[in-house]
This record gives sequence, C-alpha cells and structure tokens, in this order.
Amino acid sequence: MAIFFYGCMTLDGYLADKNNEIGWLHDLGTVEETTYSEFYNQMDILIMGRKTFDEIKEMAHLENFYGATKNYVFTHQKDIETELFETVTGDVVEFISSLPPEKNVWIVGGNSLMAPILDNHLIDKMYLQVAPVLLGEGVSLFTQKKGKQVFRLLETHQYGQFAEMVLEKIEE
Repeated sequence: MAIFFYGCMTLDGYLADKNNEIGWLHDLGTVEETTYSEFYNQMDILIMGRKTFDEIKEMAHLENFYGATKNYVFTHQKDIETELFETVTGDVVEFISSLPPEKNVWIVGGNSLMAPILDNHLIDKMYLQVAPVLLGEGVSLFTQKKGKQVFRLLETHQYGQFAEMVLEKIEE
C-alpha cells in the first residue's frame, strides 16, 4: 500500500483561512492547470476529513472529481448523505492499516486527519502545491507532534500560479 497526500497550501503554510475557507485557492487557478487528473487516475481509495468534505460537497459534478475511487469521510457526525462518500469514525491510523495492501490511498486535506498519519510516518509521497498567498493566520497543514521526518524532493513543476513539489519519504 502507498499513502499519498495531494494538496495545496499558502506560502505561510495554511490550507484554509481563519474561517476555514479556501476561497483564496479558487481565486488563483483551476484543477485543469495541475496534475490532478494524472494523479487521481492512480488512486484506489480516498480518505477525507469532515471540514474538507464540507468545502467540496456542493461542487458541481462532484462525481467527476471523486467518482472512480472508494471514498471515506472521517467524522463524528452522521449527517452526510451522498452515494459517493461513506462516513467513518475512529482512529484513522487503524483504519488505514485495515485497507488492502495493494491499494493506493489519497489523504485529502485536514490537519486533524494528517497529523496522526504523519505522526506514524505513513505518508509515502506528497504532491504539495504552494500558492503565492500569505494569509497571516488560518488552519495550518502540518501540525504533527512526533519529531522530524525527511522527504526527498523528486520533482518541481509550475502550474499557473502554483509551484508543486513532489516529495518521497526517506526511510530512516
């Protein structure tokens, strides 16, 4: 199994503003200007946090973006009503360990989802896009607690206003 993160943050490390909104992201470009389609075609399973789900659930043609994967939303609430996503509660690390080993898993957004995954050194590869925006405050992407992790820079790309780094975990 390979665990991937694909997402975007601001220059100062935020994935959302102080109101948990990502309008700054949509103001700068579109998914068509990135490697999203190529990346997504390699994924089997998607794991998303509730706040991220709340941001995307009203998107037009949601099935075009998430229709080919088995999709899970980690939440303590049970009010998600969609055929595309299944709700999951509990420990995300335990859930990941229960997935079939031959599957590629995409972790979508959320520092509360990412922190335990990073704390357990589970991210194998990151596609990290950086937007030329400084928010000054907001929701930080990286909030893990357990020490240093080292990644190898494999590639860099520019997509419109976004700089993308492709990073691979270095086993220590």
